[in-house]
Amino acid sequence: MKILTAKQTKELDAYTIEQDAISSINLMERASVAFTNWFLRKGFSQNNRKRPVFVFCGLGNNGGDGLAIARLLLGNQYEVTTCVVRYAETTSADFDQNYERLKKKHPIIEATEETHLPDIPANAVVIDALFGSGLNRTIEGIAAQAVKKMNRSGATLIAVDIASGLLPDSLSSGVIVRANYTISFELPKLALLLPHNDKFVGSWEAVSIGLNQTFIDDAPTSNYYVNTAFAQKIFKPRSKFSHKGSFGHALMIAGSEGKMGAAVMAVHGGLRAGAGLLTVHLPTRGYNVLQTALPEAMVSLDAHAQYVSNFPSIDDKKYSAIGIGPGLGKHSNTLRCLTKLLEKAQQPMVIDADAINLIAENQDKLLTNVPEYSIFTPHPKEFERLVGRTSTDYARLRTLKAFCQKHRVYVLLKGAHSALATPKGEVYFNSTGNPGMATAGTGDVLTGIITGLLSQRYTPFEAAALGMYVHGLAGDFAAKAEGQYSLMASDIINYMGIAFKTLENNANHE
Repeated sequence: MKILTAKQTKELDAYTIEQDAISSINLMERASVAFTNWFLRKGFSQNNRKRPVFVFCGLGNNGGDGLAIARLLLGNQYEVTTCVVRYAETTSADFDQNYERLKKKHPIIEATEETHLPDIPANAVVIDALFGSGLNRTIEGIAAQAVKKMNRSGATLIAVDIASGLLPDSLSSGVIVRANYTISFELPKLALLLPHNDKFVGSWEAVSIGLNQTFIDDAPTSNYYVNTAFAQKIFKPRSKFSHKGSFGHALMIAGSEGKMGAAVMAVHGGLRAGAGLLTVHLPTRGYNVLQTALPEAMVSLDAHAQYVSNFPSIDDKKYSAIGIGPGLGKHSNTLRCLTKLLEKAQQPMVIDADAINLIAENQDKLLTNVPEYSIFTPHPKEFERLVGRTSTDYARLRTLKAFCQKHRVYVLLKGAHSALATPKGEVYFNSTGNPGMATAGTGDVLTGIITGLLSQRYTPFEAAALGMYVHGLAGDFAAKAEGQYSLMASDIINYMGIAFKTLENNANHE
């Protein structure tokens, strides 16, 4: 799914109205019906629909949405209080039409000062329709007072399209609705995917309102959202006469004393991702651990017992993918090993954990030798070590894109909505995963998955995009079964089969 700017979204609305022969008021009705249907599906009909609903409306089209939503909820027997916040003199034409439609059936509170704002009980559901994605300033006056009152109420807050005060694609300031839910129309917005905005977004969903697909297809953007349909297009089902040689031979260089488990997690992830063969190179003390845990893997032993100091020959192109970093440690001999590997490697690699840290600490010597189109998989702190601190989420995105363009690599920045940046300066945000995955070893599993996919001759982009999606999907299945608090990295591995099977069962192939 494309992520468009506020300007593009406005143009998309106008293009839909012109090309699809629909009036703006009917397009507003579509949006309001889509929101109301989501509301009904979500089950906000607590106690036989006696839970009070408060709708706060601004004076533009977002306010018009709110008025239509209030009318539709009244038609579904909800107890609705509607408040129009009069922060200006002018209103939009579609607001006026929905205002007249609602006023005939239902009293509307007019708030021009704080004392006019209704009291909100804590058990209420509050629908925020003050400002939509067209807002380009901080909220002031009576509108700011309304936002503060909503935030103080303790009620469940639901934002129509985007929380009032939150700018869709630039840094926000001032008062902002702290939404528990956000219902975005048609497409995600960049602001919904950034960590700093979590307290203003809550749980979000994009609902279709039938905006023109031709415009969306042609609209230029550098930001995308990886959903199930996208992952299915990447996924390659296996043919009947495949054999293990059809799916490549992966090499994983990992482990050090006290961190052999990271190597196990990475190797297990690579095998579950379908690598035909997988060899792990690790210190000699890891031999029994690895062979006991994963008899399916082959082992190449380092000369040193406690850390990696060399690597097996890669000159004959025996290995179709190389991953390095999980549990690696930062011994000086390990640094020399990494230095030589980067000098010799011809194909893109998967680089994680201490391999990233070693490169970050020795950028002048190492970074220029990283093979083009390699995949870095840092968590935020590791990324910071690599590029330095950034002041905001937007600054970090710009730095992320610039780093990938400059060095012609991919960076998968891990976190909620993990962000995969490309050498073209594009960013693909992930749709799967949950907070239960914030635990030791999950990143090692991800490195293994991507290495396993890369060994099967997925392109680096395909391996990284599909890998992050499947990793998160397996985590979601694990969280559903085990709960987020108890989730472990091994649970993700255990549910990878179901995750891949889900894609296989739904993939578009003959």
